Amino acid sequence: MKKPTMLTSIDVGTTKVCTIIADMDNEHNIRVVGVGITPTKGLAKGLVVNINEARESIRESVRKAEQASSYKVESAYVGVTGRHVSSLNNRGVVSITRNDRLVRPDDLKRVLDCARSVKVADERRLLHVIPRSYTVDGQAGVANPIGMHGFRLDVETHIITAAITSIQNLVKCIRSIGIDIDDLILEPLASSEAILTQDEKQIGVILADIGGGTTDIAVFRQGSIWHTSILPVAGYQITRDVAIGLGLPFEVAEEMKKSYGSAMPVYEGRRETPPTISEDGHGVSYQELCDIVRARVEEILRLILLELPHAEYETLVPAGLVLTGGSSNLSGIATLGQDVLSLPVRVGTPTGMYGIVDALHNPAYATSVGLLLWGSKHQSMQTWKIGGFGARLWRLVSRIQRLFS
Repeated sequence: MKKPTMLTSIDVGTTKVCTIIADMDNEHNIRVVGVGITPTKGLAKGLVVNINEARESIRESVRKAEQASSYKVESAYVGVTGRHVSSLNNRGVVSITRNDRLVRPDDLKRVLDCARSVKVADERRLLHVIPRSYTVDGQAGVANPIGMHGFRLDVETHIITAAITSIQNLVKCIRSIGIDIDDLILEPLASSEAILTQDEKQIGVILADIGGGTTDIAVFRQGSIWHTSILPVAGYQITRDVAIGLGLPFEVAEEMKKSYGSAMPVYEGRRETPPTISEDGHGVSYQELCDIVRARVEEILRLILLELPHAEYETLVPAGLVLTGGSSNLSGIATLGQDVLSLPVRVGTPTGMYGIVDALHNPAYATSVGLLLWGSKHQSMQTWKIGGFGARLWRLVSRIQRLFS
């Protein structure tokens, strides 16, 4: 029997770093064997602001996962987010010139190369070029044109770019602890692998991953990605407003938000909560706390809709809005979303793997789980590894540094 493939994901979020180590068998079933979760230092709104602190946070998370699994991490799939990420849709067209007029894999490569030939600023780099659909001689909506006859092949792609400096800072943090990078993946794309159903993607759905520092948005239609966007507002802004509005230290405001905060207290069975609540000696009005939480959550929900490049969102995404990420754990957020947006709204929890997954059955780990699922499906994609002798030398030096650190 073939030895199981080892997969590792590292989700470097604004509030936490989550490392997951897993085995994948021949049928692509994923078994989690190690999880390491640590608070993040050195990041703000998904961007590295202190390399040394960020590196140590990642190192500690990896150490915990290795200790739980007894495996050694050599490479990992890593999530990317931040306002520096941007996207566009582009089209590519090629002719099928062979006598048999059969579409072959080489033609798919040619048409994708044509679609990716967009002008990208020197300070930016292509992160993903994802085919949305193909057209063969005017026949649109083709999922896989290989083997079809035709004279002309078109492809509609979704192209995602990111700022080189932001990517390099994240890559430097991870490689400096002796870990290579299998691929860099936009976080909402990863989250969608763990959260959305194929039916939702086909009908039309919005995924909003509301984390600590950013809200990552992905819109799917007809089974493929249609739009992506990153908002620099999320759970941090809710906590900050609670802290300012109620005169609380930030850490106390965070605990009160998690323990008592509700976007819809009346509908969520919170009637029995006392009028005044306390945490670490600080007492506040329960109603005032919930009023602040509701106002900020409602603002985030409306900002999500403003990011859509289509005014008639009811017809664009009939399957509604799926919320995930740590901030979607707020009580009443789905009910408020339905009232504000007049769309179906649900909170998504990651699925698709077994093993040591008790801690991962939480929307906060959607990206972490999704990175593994993405990696299991896209192992043949282009990676960010340095090729040849340079790669071997880099890994050797990194491992020696890690050993003596």
